[in-house]
Amino acid sequence: MSSIQNMKMNEGVEWAMHSCVNLSWVPGEAVTAKRLAAFYDLPTAYLNKQLQALTRAGILSSVSGPKGGFQLARDPRNISLLDIVVAIDGGDDAFRCAEILKDGPGADPHADYRKICLVSQAMRAAELNYRRELAGQSIADIVTRVEEQFPAAPENARRWFANLKS
Repeated sequence: MSSIQNMKMNEGVEWAMHSCVNLSWVPGEAVTAKRLAAFYDLPTAYLNKQLQALTRAGILSSVSGPKGGFQLARDPRNISLLDIVVAIDGGDDAFRCAEILKDGPGADPHADYRKICLVSQAMRAAELNYRRELAGQSIADIVTRVEEQFPAAPENARRWFANLKS
């Protein structure tokens, strides 16, 4: 797999974020993966994998039984977007310096090019900013902005989940 492919964010991140937003509007209610998937016409089995990853990360809790499903395990203010990205895509850096300068003309075989390479430094700085930005935003922040721009969204979601059979 190329490094460009590694830098692409898993679509499950988007699905997980939207699911957390929707779950914030039905506090205390466990919603099945099937119902969450039906909301956006997503494949249930694949969304369920994302929900399980969020559960392992302590973002969601899983309730078993006939009234089972998923619910937020933490207050939406305490769930950062970075928490979700790491739960779904892992915590590895998107950019991994392969130290190709070691194979270039005039290379120093003893140098740590991960530290002195200007390309590596620029990519690491960009990733740090990206992670800071995601860490600085919570699901509650997204919920607030959605409610400001689309005031009917929470009630529409609650009504939709309440009326959905199965």
